[in-house]
Amino acid sequence: MRFLLSRRWVLFALVVVLLAWLAVQLGQWQFHRLDERQQSNRIVATNLDRPPAPVDEVLSTRQAPGEQDEWRRVTVHGTWDDQHTIVLKYQTRDKGAGVDVVTPLVTDDGAAVLVDRGWMATNNSGASRPELPEVTPGQVTVTGWVRRDATGSATKVSDDLSTRAVSSSTLADVLPYPLYRGFVDLAEESPEPATELEPTELPDDTSNGPHFFYGLQWWFFGALAIFGFFYLAWDEAKQRRGQRRGQRREKRQGRRRGRESQPSERPQHATVHGQHHPGDEG
Repeated sequence: MRFLLSRRWVLFALVVVLLAWLAVQLGQWQFHRLDERQQSNRIVATNLDRPPAPVDEVLSTRQAPGEQDEWRRVTVHGTWDDQHTIVLKYQTRDKGAGVDVVTPLVTDDGAAVLVDRGWMATNNSGASRPELPEVTPGQVTVTGWVRRDATGSATKVSDDLSTRAVSSSTLADVLPYPLYRGFVDLAEESPEPATELEPTELPDDTSNGPHFFYGLQWWFFGALAIFGFFYLAWDEAKQRRGQRRGQRREKRQGRRRGRESQPSERPQHATVHGQHHPGDEG
């Protein structure tokens, strides 16, 4: 097995160790995501079953809602500010292209809650602001689900108050009053609006996803890399032993042929029969 110390096999072993380590890390990452998915599912299932709470018990103007608050139901009393309605563009559903309509609901203390009133179908070209349904005038009571702010460049707000993702921290720079952090997806409104929009689609996928099987696959790949290394090393050793036996066999056969090809040294005996010498006759 001294061939394992050769440069080729040492490099091969290092590559296998690296691949196995990477597979283990990726497997652990998948199992970590599985834990996060299970925890998120538990939070969603619990919050969807909880009774509505006053908005001030869950949201505030100073702190963003945490993961444990997502999909909590809250109740808000206030007045719609239709003048500052935000259009959430490129919201495609099974019915086709459309937008979500997000309107601030100004509470009695002067702060507002961003409320996604629902979805409506449009051509989704984004070239112009669509005609939106009117809000209910006067005081209304809204019950809805807490959602966390989006992040990234999609939250940028254009001059016509349109965006691709809702972020209360971004919209706070545009609207003329303090905002509760996060936003609310409307579930019920009282009194009922003249035109109802398509309600928010609740999370229906509470499965654990494929993370468990992906984790097992990565660990299997790591074990396969190690097994493959030892199998190839065993095969290499086997071939080398076969070559050495063949070489020894050839040497023995060569020596045997060499002995057989040497001439035999036998003693020669000169025997003369019936020789006649002169003078024997007479």
